Amino acid sequence: MKYIYASKDMAVSDSLKSRAEKKLSKLERYFRDEPEATIRFKVQKGARNIAEITVNAGGVMLRAEESSNDMYLSIDRAVDKLESQIRRHRTKLEKRIRPTEVEAAPEAAYEEQSYDVVRVKKFSVKPMSVEDAITQMELLGHDFFLFQNEDNETMNVLYRRKDGTYGLLQPD
Repeated sequence: MKYIYASKDMAVSDSLKSRAEKKLSKLERYFRDEPEATIRFKVQKGARNIAEITVNAGGVMLRAEESSNDMYLSIDRAVDKLESQIRRHRTKLEKRIRPTEVEAAPEAAYEEQSYDVVRVKKFSVKPMSVEDAITQMELLGHDFFLFQNEDNETMNVLYRRKDGTYGLLQPD
């Protein structure tokens, strides 16, 4: 697994890196290709230690964020959450994670802040079905997901409605 570290308001020690790598290495068995893990450490007021882990493997992105008063505990909980997501969606993931999909893997990038936009993410978009988009959105834990609909080759936005159902925005 390839590891990328980022931190906000703290230095990332070798022991934190070692703990994250040790915990994340147990997830490697679920992937055929070498996944990439981005681990972000943040410290907030009130001694909240946040570990945010994003794993990108074969076009599938998994994300977990946990906070506690101990960064090591936050790492442990975030990795446990990722493993739970993988187990929960294992059948769907096994169908989607293939060696040929590695080239189409989305990449997250962060750009300058301006006005009220506090973060910009760029990622490559690959065609997928609405069902795959729902799975990806659930894996990421987001309330919306932008994707290219393989049925009509247009950009669509999938979103979770207040009643728990899904909505789909499509251009004319």
